[in-house]
Amino acid sequence: MSARIAVVGTGYWGINHVRAFASLRGAELVAVVEPNEGARAKALALAPRARGLTHLDEALAAHDVDAVVLATPAVLHASQALAALAANKHVLVEKPMALSVADAEAVARAAAASGRVFMVGHLMVHHPVMHKLDALLADGTVGDIYYVYNTRVNLGRLRRDESALWSFGPHDVSMILHLLGALPARVAAQGHGYLQKGVEDVVFMTMEFADGRMAHVQLSWLDPRKERRMTIVGSRRMVEFDDAHPTEKLKIYDKGYDRPPEFSDFAQYLSIRQGDIHIPRIDGAEPLALECGHFVSCIASGATPRSGASEGLAVVRVLAAAQRSLQQGGAPVELSATP
Repeated sequence: MSARIAVVGTGYWGINHVRAFASLRGAELVAVVEPNEGARAKALALAPRARGLTHLDEALAAHDVDAVVLATPAVLHASQALAALAANKHVLVEKPMALSVADAEAVARAAAASGRVFMVGHLMVHHPVMHKLDALLADGTVGDIYYVYNTRVNLGRLRRDESALWSFGPHDVSMILHLLGALPARVAAQGHGYLQKGVEDVVFMTMEFADGRMAHVQLSWLDPRKERRMTIVGSRRMVEFDDAHPTEKLKIYDKGYDRPPEFSDFAQYLSIRQGDIHIPRIDGAEPLALECGHFVSCIASGATPRSGASEGLAVVRVLAAAQRSLQQGGAPVELSATP
C-alpha cells in the first residue's frame, strides 16, 4: 500500500517536495497545505490528484493522510512536528528540526514515544556522493580522518528569519557528524551581518573533537561565486566532494605522507606520496528524490531513517553552540554548555 502524503508549505523549497512526491513510486500525494492561493494553485498544477488545504490541522485530521512533510519556516518546525506526531502521523520535517536544543529534545522524545517514522530533511546525507564516501571509509580507502573542511557560499537569497549559520549550516554539520560519527567536544564561530544587522550572512565555524579531529565550515550568501565543497584529509588518501561541479563530483587523491617501517633520522621519517587522482562514477540520482524515497521506504519497512531524530538533535546541538560562540565574540563553547 502506498504511503499517503501531505506536503505542508509550497514555497521556495516546499514546491520541490510536491514535485518529488507527486512522481514517487510507493507514495501518493493526497494533499497540499498552503494558505497562499497562488502558491497553492502552482503546487496543485504539479499534483493534479491532490487536494488543496489551507491549514495544517486539516491534514492532521484527515484519515487518508499517513504522513506529513513539513516544508515551512524553521521557526514553525518544532511545534508543527509535535502536532503531527500527536496526530499519529509519520513526519519528514525540513532542516533544522528546531531552533533550540530544548525544542529539539522535546521533538526527539515525542518521536521516540510515537512509534512513527520521524525524519529530518538533511538532504546532503542522502546525496549519492555521501553513500560513496561511506563505502570509502568502510573499506579503508581514506584511512583515519584527520580533519574536514567545508565551503558553502554564493551570492544568494537573503533570509530575514534565519542566519547563514541556521540556513546553510545544517547541510555541512549533518555531513560532518555523519562521516565522523561523533559530536564535537567544542565549537567556535565568528560571523557578521553585513546586509542585515543581527542576521549573520557570513559565518566561519570550527569544531574540535575529543580525539583530536577537527572540522571547519565557511558559510555565506554574500560571495562572488557558488561553491559547495567538502575536503576530507585522511591518513591514507584525501577526498574532495565538489557538489557544484556538473560531472566530477568526487575526486580521490592518492596523496599524503608515508611512514617507512625503519628510519635513522627524522628527515627519513615522513616522505610525501604523490599518487594518482581517481574520479569515480557517481550515480546521478537527485538527492531530494533519494531522501523522499528513503522516507517512504522507512514507512513501509519500519526501518530507522538515515537522518532521524537523533541526528537532527545532534545538528541542533552544534548549531546552538556555534550561535552562543557568535554571541560571545568567537569564544569556544563546550557542547555540554549549550542550552
